[in-house]
Amino acid sequence: MSEEPPPPLIAWVDIPVKNLDRAIQFYRRILNRQLEKDCHEDFVFAMIKNENFNCACLVPQAELISRDNSGILIYFNVENRIEDAIEKTNSNGGEILEDIHDIGPHGFRAIIADSEGNRIALLYWFSVKWNIVSLK
Repeated sequence: MSEEPPPPLIAWVDIPVKNLDRAIQFYRRILNRQLEKDCHEDFVFAMIKNENFNCACLVPQAELISRDNSGILIYFNVENRIEDAIEKTNSNGGEILEDIHDIGPHGFRAIIADSEGNRIALLYWFSVKWNIVSLK
């Protein structure tokens, strides 16, 4: 029996948009993919889907991605190591900007600044084959 490949390292990208409907039309035409509005609680967004995984999200509330609206937020998949990655952030020259928090059916994330000041998200991500768990 062959092993399943590991989940992708870059799991997700949040793309801030000023006008969600306009952005949906743009990405539909440019990427030749279907995009539909979705909602989780009060959060309205659109996902750009890949074959097996969601890979990007159009976010009209840019302040949810970045306090200074500085652009795209890349999510790195740290699998079940999210707590370990957060514990190592400060001691390796980074800074915790948002501690680990639940992002609904997509798992848990934390937002950090890396050693060079770049904002990145650390994601404990779930595929349909994985069960959602509670962190300590």
